[in-house]
Amino acid sequence: MYNTQFLLNGESMLRYSADWRTLGYMFVTTALLVVQWRLPEFQPSLYLWTLFMSVSVGIIAHNHNHVTMWASKPLNVLTDYWLTLFYGFPAFGWIPTHNMNHHKFNNREGDYTLTYRYTERNNLLTLLSYPSISGYHQQRPIRDYLTHLWSHKRRNFWFCISQYVVLVTFILGALWLDWKKALLFIVIPQQMSLFAILIFNYIQHVDADEESEYNHSRNIVGPWLNALLFNNGFHTIHHHLPGLHWSKTREAHDQIAQRIDPTLNEWSFWWLIVRVYILGVAIPRFRSISMRMERMNNISFPTANT
Repeated sequence: MYNTQFLLNGESMLRYSADWRTLGYMFVTTALLVVQWRLPEFQPSLYLWTLFMSVSVGIIAHNHNHVTMWASKPLNVLTDYWLTLFYGFPAFGWIPTHNMNHHKFNNREGDYTLTYRYTERNNLLTLLSYPSISGYHQQRPIRDYLTHLWSHKRRNFWFCISQYVVLVTFILGALWLDWKKALLFIVIPQQMSLFAILIFNYIQHVDADEESEYNHSRNIVGPWLNALLFNNGFHTIHHHLPGLHWSKTREAHDQIAQRIDPTLNEWSFWWLIVRVYILGVAIPRFRSISMRMERMNNISFPTANT
């Protein structure tokens, strides 16, 4: 049974009441764009708020991709368009890159979002370059997916293309109205959203053991990130139960937490960043230890005498 709060003509529409928060975030994100566009002067505090909301939009797009917000298909379609505008990439892109690929391979060979594609090193350079590298390689499954839709599901193909059209029209229209405001209030937040979601993916998988049942992902278990960003820190359980609504992941994580290596349950995202990528440069004990490399180095190969 759906936990429903939103009613339209007596029919249940919003699938989970927790998504009132999701809708609130999207309305605030939209309002911030409108307000800042109309203000005569740049407001740094509002802009910082916008950048935070852009990070949340990437997570909302991910969540809506796994568990749609509405029991109504037309409302889900409208939400896809809405998210596309602020995420900066067509919402359908999650299907071939994330659902069909990342969740299938989970940072193993074949995953287009591999954290160790070119190097096993985990440092500030690999962290900051990962979004561009990963984003580039994810274009292939998107092209393959569109090719498949063209051959087998032409209506779905045109729906995906329409998301590109809406996004490009939105950006070009804004650039035509005021290119400086468009870059500042639309393009940069969109890029922030795309960048942040890939940084999260890198942090959640780098140096974990992709072959382990429970140690394949890193979790951020502290209250602040999860309260502000829809329980996005609980990543192990998300791979175990990708169809679980984000509001249920904390409880589900607690049920498997004791099976996860404690070093993969981080309390603070920002302390992790400072410890590993800044302090770790000079202090070896703060560096991340690769469980993947430990597993590979411990593999014993049979000899001719065994």
